[in-house]
Amino acid sequence: MFGLHRARFRALAATVCTAALGAALLGAASSATAGAAPVTTQAAPTAAGDKVVGYFTDWGVYQRNYHVKNIETSGSADKLTHINYAFGNVTGGKCAVGDSYADYEKAYTADQSVDGVADTWDQELRGSFNQLRKLKKLHPNLKVIWSFGGWTWSGGFGEAAKNPAAFAESCYNLVEDPRWADVFDGIDIDWEYPNTCGLSCDTSGRDGYGNVLAALRAKFGTDNLVTSAISADGSDGGKLEAVDYGGAAKYVDWYNPMTYDFFGAWDAQGPTAPHSPLTSYTGIPKEGFNSDAAVTKLKALGVPASKLLLGIGFYGRGWTGVTQDAPGGTATGPAAGTYEPGIEDYKVLKNSCPATGTVAGTAYAHCGTDWWSYDTPATIATKMAYKNQQGLGGTFLWELSGDTGNGELIKAVD
Repeated sequence: MFGLHRARFRALAATVCTAALGAALLGAASSATAGAAPVTTQAAPTAAGDKVVGYFTDWGVYQRNYHVKNIETSGSADKLTHINYAFGNVTGGKCAVGDSYADYEKAYTADQSVDGVADTWDQELRGSFNQLRKLKKLHPNLKVIWSFGGWTWSGGFGEAAKNPAAFAESCYNLVEDPRWADVFDGIDIDWEYPNTCGLSCDTSGRDGYGNVLAALRAKFGTDNLVTSAISADGSDGGKLEAVDYGGAAKYVDWYNPMTYDFFGAWDAQGPTAPHSPLTSYTGIPKEGFNSDAAVTKLKALGVPASKLLLGIGFYGRGWTGVTQDAPGGTATGPAAGTYEPGIEDYKVLKNSCPATGTVAGTAYAHCGTDWWSYDTPATIATKMAYKNQQGLGGTFLWELSGDTGNGELIKAVD
């Protein structure tokens, strides 16, 4: 989701709905996006779930120098219920390995290894897969899910949708490969975006996505997890309406609506806006581009609250050339970032550009001529209160390497 995997902004729909959502949404029992079907009234919200799903990226072991051992030493492993391993590829109508070296070939020395035991030249499984196996031995209740697709590799899903059964067969055979079958507890589908355009466009149709999930559920059975990361475009006529997410929900254990990257410096001149607003606010550039709008839309489409996890970004997005402290200012381009312009890890921003204000349940920071938005422990607490009030199934995090070395953000996820 950093780099090309996280360039989801190009795929967000531009349709603007007409209803303005106030900050009062946070305390409301339910709300409705303009044009959405009414939500059935319940006597009380369902009990909130306690899932905490953290993404671990295969490419993080390179420049970021973030390894499975860091999940343990940061204290994150004690907080997580699930890890999503990102990403496997989707090509030729099949699931495929994304990076064999990082996944199962890289040799770890004793000091790099989760359990302090070095890999040997002749062992069958090395790399992050073996390290995840070791982590699960330390945390027997921790589950690991192999995530396929992402921004860069979602183009393969269109071909997969032409023969869902064959696709599901290939995915099952890969995830359940005898070399690492004990490592994984299921599959996650990160299709950006079905029946609409991401990095590329597809013509899978309104039911193509559901057909793929149905085939995966049939093949993987009920003993394995089947989950999916989905759009969080809550605008009227937006991406959440291009697919029958309500109908497909019966095939998944849960959805991960990507409630971040709503705004960013791909709009180089601004206006500045928080990339992960919880609610709407006066002056928001596009109505429907906030977490509450996405949750409300998905509930209206028939997705149970218990199958929705709230997404939290462990990074910020920012502009430079900004003179205005409050959101809505003009800019001259993306702010400098460690790995690419316009994006930076929380662990860097908390020191380089500390938060100067909050808006719509998230934080922003104006330092010099740079303007950033990101979540802090305090704003995550606000989002957790919303998650509980809405009866959502839990929280998911993109991605673990953006947190501090002592897990400052994940420890705020309650």
